[in-house]
This record gives sequence, structure tokens and C-alpha cells, in this order.
Amino acid sequence: MSRSQTNAARPTDIVLHQQSRLLEIAFDDGRRFQLPCEFLRVYSPSAEVRGHGPGQEVLQAGKRDVNIRAVDPVGAYAVKLVFSDGHDTGLYSWEYLHELGRNQEWLWRAYLDRLEKAGASRDGAPAKAQVRPVRFVPRASAAATPPPTDE
Repeated sequence: MSRSQTNAARPTDIVLHQQSRLLEIAFDDGRRFQLPCEFLRVYSPSAEVRGHGPGQEVLQAGKRDVNIRAVDPVGAYAVKLVFSDGHDTGLYSWEYLHELGRNQEWLWRAYLDRLEKAGASRDGAPAKAQVRPVRFVPRASAAATPPPTDE
């Protein structure tokens, strides 16, 4: 089927830049996108991320340092991305990758807004505060009882 029949752009080049954590994709419509691995991970088309229906999406936090380990072709219509955090479900169709590229700026802002509203972070869950026991001595007792000595 030709592009004019499907009206969908097809990739002409896909390059994974692991050091900079970018997937660069050139399409036959002349567009070229550099999609960060983190962006691709948080917008995975998998049911694990999207859920099984509207409103079931699962916010992906802590993915700042995720990388792509492999880009596996799936027929002539998609790729499967294997991420360093073990995520490898979801097929990225050419149409979906093109959509992500075209809407990258808006989608990224929306993701950051959702993280902020959820109190979540790109770096993962906030570390739990260290709790140290504190000895509380009421004022009245402190004045009436001298502090213990080491004698």
C-alpha cells in the first residue's frame, strides 16, 4: 500500500542514541523527531501505562534515567522498544511515533503537570524522611528534676 493510500507517514531512518538517551526518527514526509527515552517510556502505548480504557492511565514516575536497550522491528508497521527498567510491552506504530513527535512539546508539558499534581517526580518516589527519636522533657519536670549524670 502506498503512502497516498494510507495517508500515514513512514520512517525512513531510526537511530538510537543511547548516550544522550534519544530515539531519532526521520519520516518520509520530511519530518525528523528526537524523542527522549523517558518521553517514550511515559507515553508507552502498552496497557500497563494506558490502562484498558479512558481514565485508567497509570502515571509513570521516576523514569528520568530510563534508556532504550533495543529497538525491535514488528512487521512493516511498528517497533517494540525494550527499556532499561524492564518495560517491553506496547508496540509503537509509525503513526503513533509520528503523533508523539508532532505533539511532543504539548504532551511533555501535560506529563510534567500530572507529575506535579500527583506530588510525584521524574526521579522516583521522594525519599522517606529519616525519623530520629527525640526525647521530650516537659518544662515543669525539667525544672523539678535535675538532669541525669554519668556518675
